[in-house]
Amino acid sequence: MNIAVAQSGGPTCAINASLAGVFCAGAKSPEIEKIYGSLNGIEGIIEDRLADMSELLKSEEDIELLKRTPSSALGSCRRKLPDHEKDSAVYEKITDCFRKYDIGMFFYIGGNDSMDTVAKLSRYYADKSIDIKVVGIPKTIDNDLCGTDHCPGFGSAAKYVAATVQEITRDSNVYSAPSVTVIETMGRHAGWLTAASGCIRANGESAPHLIYLPETVFSDEKFIADVREQMKLHKAVIAVVSEGVRTADGRFAAESHQSSKTDAFGHSYLSGIGKYLENLVSDKIGCKVRSIELNVMQRCSSHLASLTDIEESQRIGSAAVEAALNGKTGCMMGFKRLSSNPYLSEIVDISAETAANNEKFFPSEWITPEGNNITDEAVSYVMPLIQGELPPVMKNGMPRHIIF
Repeated sequence: MNIAVAQSGGPTCAINASLAGVFCAGAKSPEIEKIYGSLNGIEGIIEDRLADMSELLKSEEDIELLKRTPSSALGSCRRKLPDHEKDSAVYEKITDCFRKYDIGMFFYIGGNDSMDTVAKLSRYYADKSIDIKVVGIPKTIDNDLCGTDHCPGFGSAAKYVAATVQEITRDSNVYSAPSVTVIETMGRHAGWLTAASGCIRANGESAPHLIYLPETVFSDEKFIADVREQMKLHKAVIAVVSEGVRTADGRFAAESHQSSKTDAFGHSYLSGIGKYLENLVSDKIGCKVRSIELNVMQRCSSHLASLTDIEESQRIGSAAVEAALNGKTGCMMGFKRLSSNPYLSEIVDISAETAANNEKFFPSEWITPEGNNITDEAVSYVMPLIQGELPPVMKNGMPRHIIF
């Protein structure tokens, strides 16, 4: 029997560690002969673009480089499958490809939308009595997948955001003139990544002084009032804001700075809240102000990856193979936290339907009553996930990556 693995959705700096986990577990199993990688997610299966992973990963050094390489080494896609009851043609193409390569197990590394594919594909095989196992492996810097304590990729992104906010804080405190810095982070509907900026308080920082998440109602007037209040206490005010903050009527607060375009799953392309609030502060307060959009650096910066994140990402990839070998299908692997101090977790499996097209929001009890900051409990949740470092392999003064 052969297996196939693919990556989907937005990249992270830990998604390749899960790929390494699948490959290593598959290579060790006497029941598995070949491991195929699908280029550009499920599209590679549909279009018969598979690569023999043993030809791409020829040594332990290659595997170590893969774990240190950010983004999706096999490429990604955002492809939504139709319901097979309405249109089965694409499912037949997928099945033809699997049969051509004698694939009995398929592993899909991705987020909410990828688990939709896992759920639909496994349901199709159940209806058709086809014995092909389909297992989802979670990844997302947004940390918004239901059924798992946290998601591979989040810890490293959180570490990057927190470290970057700390460095920006150092820079902002250089001058005596009052200033405001607005830092825009990713987070469409869930504020986990934005909240992670508060981890620098464990190092004695007072910043960020304001944190705004999509889970609370955002208002321009309240934001300006909050900034004015913080300016009485700090010469350099640092505010971290999720790209997806919304007003009371449900509109994105920076809608005027955003395009109306959407992806295959109907998600709007977001960005612009930082620049919007920079202009607002300039107009209403008139002090020195700048906005910084962290953008894709949050998900592709592997030079400061969390060792805990990388190790767990590899471990959950291996666990997915073991689950499929034990007969599991239509499920997503996840983490169950056993303890935060000391940090302990175990890997469990849940129905892919639980994670598909659902979102896990930041807990309201971890947001301050004023709606402009987070509690100590939030910091305690994130801290174990950002521990440790994975030193990059260097060449000519720069980190080395593996490129397929």
